[in-house]
Amino acid sequence: MPSEHTKPSAQVANVPQEVTGQTRRVVVGGVTWRNTFAALKHRNYRLFFTGQLVSLIGLWMQNTAQGWLVYQLTGSKVLLGTVAAVGSLPLLLFSVWGGSLADRHPKRIVVLFTQTGMMLLAFAFAALVGSGHIQPWHILVLAALGGVAMAFDMPARQAFTVEMTSREDLMNAISLNSSIFNGARIVGPAVAGFLMARVGMTWCFLLNGLSFIAVIAGLLLMRLPKFVPPAEPASTGRHMLEGFAYVAGHRRVRRLLLFLGVVGIFGWSYSVLLPAYAADILHVGEGGYGALLSANGVGALLGALTVATYGSRMQPRRMILGGVWLFSAMLVLLAVVRWFPLVLACLAVGGWGMLLFFSTANTLVQTSVSDAMRGRVMGIWALVLGGLMPLGGLESGVLAQAVGVPWTIAAGALICAGAGLVTWWTGRRKPPPQGESQA
Repeated sequence: MPSEHTKPSAQVANVPQEVTGQTRRVVVGGVTWRNTFAALKHRNYRLFFTGQLVSLIGLWMQNTAQGWLVYQLTGSKVLLGTVAAVGSLPLLLFSVWGGSLADRHPKRIVVLFTQTGMMLLAFAFAALVGSGHIQPWHILVLAALGGVAMAFDMPARQAFTVEMTSREDLMNAISLNSSIFNGARIVGPAVAGFLMARVGMTWCFLLNGLSFIAVIAGLLLMRLPKFVPPAEPASTGRHMLEGFAYVAGHRRVRRLLLFLGVVGIFGWSYSVLLPAYAADILHVGEGGYGALLSANGVGALLGALTVATYGSRMQPRRMILGGVWLFSAMLVLLAVVRWFPLVLACLAVGGWGMLLFFSTANTLVQTSVSDAMRGRVMGIWALVLGGLMPLGGLESGVLAQAVGVPWTIAAGALICAGAGLVTWWTGRRKPPPQGESQA
């Protein structure tokens, strides 16, 4: 029986679920603008959406201020990469464990603990910056602790999405998650640039801490069914290894994660160099740096909304490969242009292409795996995306110190484009098994 919330303009059909044999519902009819926000009909997801939007604006304010603070304190491009690496390294160490916890415990409780921990770290940052005692080693320690919290938060939060919505609205919800993340990228850096120029960067960290209250309140207000714990595994290690075995046996997910790793190391690391790019190449101050991040966020937001609206109608392979190639082309242009409006345009279009890739890949992974494995698979996703990014941060920082920021950005873009070509070619030569579409 169709749901009372089903829109008459969007027809759905049951199709086989890859590997698991379970069925899932996908849109096969016309899609209207109303379907862009279909997941918001679920009360729990509305609470999450609102709280995350407020919290993520604060997070981007802190990220903007933190990058600028590091470069102002040290003037070191290597330290920019080091801070990013230290903040992401815990994902390499703990994210699979975090995914295992998400599959064995209530995901809401896990997210409550991690969000509270990140709130306390933001207040500690504000106290150190406000007192004038902040040192580079403080930033490294706080970045590492934040990375530990994120390693447990990311798998649980992403796997929690289906519990706040429904399986048929999962694709839309994942894309809306990307949209609020990147909507915050527009507002957060712009507000941070204004605050840093007018009242000082302490407020960026303080307001970030306060913003976590919104997401914590939203989690506490949710009404969820009673949690039924799964059978206790023989050991945590074996439970985690089951996730790796599952991914290894799923061709689509395996290929997507390999491609994601290359893009995460060599492509996404350009963001680590943006403070140096703003100060040394474009010669702009805090406001200009905030504008660069906001422009990138505008494009990324549009990319996420594009997937939310049309993702069920467009070939995922085209969005993934086309998005990466567009992103790579914009980074190459970014390495050679110096006119500020054109730089903003490159970052906006590049952000759009990157989110076509990221949001579509995330959706394909989550809709391709079973509910019982989702936490562990998303733990591996966090391992690949966040855990390998320390390598990209260190690589980009060291290379930029040696050959300059523009050459480093261009080299990473060409590697990403090459990875896209390899993925396209292997997909042509080896068609997927029957019932599994190409990624």
